[in-house]
Amino acid sequence: MATPQVLIVGGGMITHDQILPAVYAMQRRGEVGEVWVCAQHGRTVRNLSAASSIVRAFPGQSFRAFPDPADGEQPQPELFRSVIAHLPPRQIVIVALPDQLHFKAVMTALENDQHVICVKPLVLTAQESVVIEREAYKRGLFCGVEYHKRFDDRAHKARRYYRDGMFGEFKLGTARLMEKWYYRNSNFQNWFTKENSDAFTYIGCHYVDLVHFITGLLPVAVSSYGIVDKFPNGNDGYLWCDTRVRWNNGAALNLQTSLSYPNEGAGPNTQGMTLYCSGSGEGAMIDHSDQYRGLSYSFGRKPAGEGATFYAEPSPDYFQYNDLGGPGLEPVGYGVRSVEFLVRTVKQLDAEAATLEARQAVLKQIDATGVVATPANSRYNELVVEAGRTSILNGGREVEIGKI
Repeated sequence: MATPQVLIVGGGMITHDQILPAVYAMQRRGEVGEVWVCAQHGRTVRNLSAASSIVRAFPGQSFRAFPDPADGEQPQPELFRSVIAHLPPRQIVIVALPDQLHFKAVMTALENDQHVICVKPLVLTAQESVVIEREAYKRGLFCGVEYHKRFDDRAHKARRYYRDGMFGEFKLGTARLMEKWYYRNSNFQNWFTKENSDAFTYIGCHYVDLVHFITGLLPVAVSSYGIVDKFPNGNDGYLWCDTRVRWNNGAALNLQTSLSYPNEGAGPNTQGMTLYCSGSGEGAMIDHSDQYRGLSYSFGRKPAGEGATFYAEPSPDYFQYNDLGGPGLEPVGYGVRSVEFLVRTVKQLDAEAATLEARQAVLKQIDATGVVATPANSRYNELVVEAGRTSILNGGREVEIGKI
């Protein structure tokens, strides 16, 4: 698989902000071949193909769009099935859909002998992740979950020090991730509803995954209290969540998530994590302020885009475009590194293993290494999501995590 084709299923915010630029950069370097994007509406792929930041960064590059951008506004929610079926075997399908749609898209790709990369969380139940794991392993296919915080250098530094015993044992922690208020005016209001998801499921999973990635600990119980608020279209959603996750060493992480950070707030969101640890008789601490990376700007002209402000504290680490002399601009950051690493893992798997047995051996090695999240090595995330949904629908009572 020298230059695999890439199909991105979903043309929304994460595709625009991270996935398509990362894939285009790899295409420009010759690491991937043709790029396809499939969405429900023609307007989605039309707007994505004309996005000014992407056009400027990647002059002359384009994707094959499904449906045709000139098509009417009639939604085609099952179009991805026929598009996946037209791919040659063992290409790469990136699933970037709302949470509740992941399972059927991932399974469709696997059943058509395609490698899969899926945005987090993989699925909403542990049993669905088991089905995905077994199907992928049976076929010798890679399935990875795009938890991009794993590729933040801060996470790797903390992981190395923690596992070298420099912090002792994690005991008590807090984390927060509040997205900007304008998310409520986006397509979120059509799918991010009470029956489908909540702020903890959608964004809190980042920090649950990060605690495990750093410490190796596993969650054992979840209590998630959600506050219902209305979207502009009248739909109800759990737009504010307060969650406690207990771990198998007795530690506790309190995590607050919401779609509530003010539109006039200086950063694109507010997020961070503090873990207090036992140390060696003196105590220890891991403190990451993830929304502020040492920059502050006061613009003379307000930038374009929702949530833009005259005074800004931007993060240069997740994603940004650099001018390195062209052509276009170069995307950099841990969001880009995450997609690149997952794609290269697929390529390495197919390059090194010619038989099914050999591919299955490589897949087991990937699971054991634990750098990328897979259905086999990160099922705690689905267990937490499942328990969290049960908790939030029952007023926040604690739910112990069962074994699958």
